[in-house]
Amino acid sequence: MKYAIIIGSHRKGSQSTKVGKYIANELRKLKETVTIIDLANNPLPLWGDASIKKKWAPYKRKLQQADALVVISPEWGGMVPSGLKNLFLLCGHELAHKPALIVTVSASRGGAYPVAELRMSSYKNNYLCYIPEHIIVRDVNDMLNDTKLDETNKADFYLKKRLSHALGVLQEYAKAFVRIRKSKKTDMKDYNFGM
Repeated sequence: MKYAIIIGSHRKGSQSTKVGKYIANELRKLKETVTIIDLANNPLPLWGDASIKKKWAPYKRKLQQADALVVISPEWGGMVPSGLKNLFLLCGHELAHKPALIVTVSASRGGAYPVAELRMSSYKNNYLCYIPEHIIVRDVNDMLNDTKLDETNKADFYLKKRLSHALGVLQEYAKAFVRIRKSKKTDMKDYNFGM
């Protein structure tokens, strides 16, 4: 299966990028193919910009090829970064009927608000399907800094085990959703937009 990891931070060298690389490594251990889409420096023009087609094409292609996604969002002021929200506005049906795992990142004890925001408003017209699992990486500076499972660091140990579980669930959804997309029951012509 092919996975796309969307890193929603606008910052180069962000903790979200660290988390994305960790997840990519874990998926590769499962023999999965991984593409990373990093929004560092917010490379996409805003939705509605006339220059969008050419700039969007490489992103569109990567998203079309993916069977499943991992969406990583830092919590900025209790919200999802604008560049990540913009990406969802730019999507047509590249994400349609594909499962996705939400992973949020917080430097402190936050991270819950982006989960709610993504579930509430990022899937409607692109038909992305978030799985029931999600991961909140709190105190991110101290988490996922290596691949060892060290039981003496209880928070990191728990997070790695929970993330492994969530990726396993995502794998099963990815397999099942292939059948859904092939079924021809998903009419994107007559029902182009969500309700």
